[in-house]
Amino acid sequence: MVKYITAILILTSVVWAQQFEYMGTHKCKACHSSAKKGAQYKLWKETKHAKAYDLLLTDEAKQIAEAKGLTNTPDKAPECLECHTVGYGVGGYEVKEAEFWSPAEDDRKGKKAAKRMENLKNIGCEICHGPGSEYKKKKTMEAIFAGEVKGVDFGLLEVTEETCLKCHNKRSPSFKPFDYETRLEEIAHPYPPDMK
Repeated sequence: MVKYITAILILTSVVWAQQFEYMGTHKCKACHSSAKKGAQYKLWKETKHAKAYDLLLTDEAKQIAEAKGLTNTPDKAPECLECHTVGYGVGGYEVKEAEFWSPAEDDRKGKKAAKRMENLKNIGCEICHGPGSEYKKKKTMEAIFAGEVKGVDFGLLEVTEETCLKCHNKRSPSFKPFDYETRLEEIAHPYPPDMK
């Protein structure tokens, strides 16, 4: 049953990712930094989610990967990357060769690609809220807030307990019982009440 549900989630994610593109957390920062709008980016930066990829580089993570029989180091293992990066395997973060990360000084396209990939590391905005290519526009967000359009039609997902359980489950080697309401409070980053 778990394999069946996992297959459905992967298929849904692939179809979703083909329609909408992951932009990277730095794109969210532009509109979600000011205190007037709730400073969501700053709040996120202080969470464990914002440092999730770095955990894969630790000795503890390497020991866990070895104990699990993984053939790759955690920072290259799909089993780890699917929850420690945004959109791994569905148009988001990808494992790249060393030269990708250091493009030539005049390679603007390469620099842009490396910056995007760097900003898909960690548990960023789009892992919970969906790929932002279509809802990132101010006009679109205003229309969503006004109830004129549905966010889901632009890739903006409603966060539910199931969103979190994609990663916070017994497949995780560091799984601890998960209390959705408590954990949601720990990462809360709402808009101010006067914006609604």
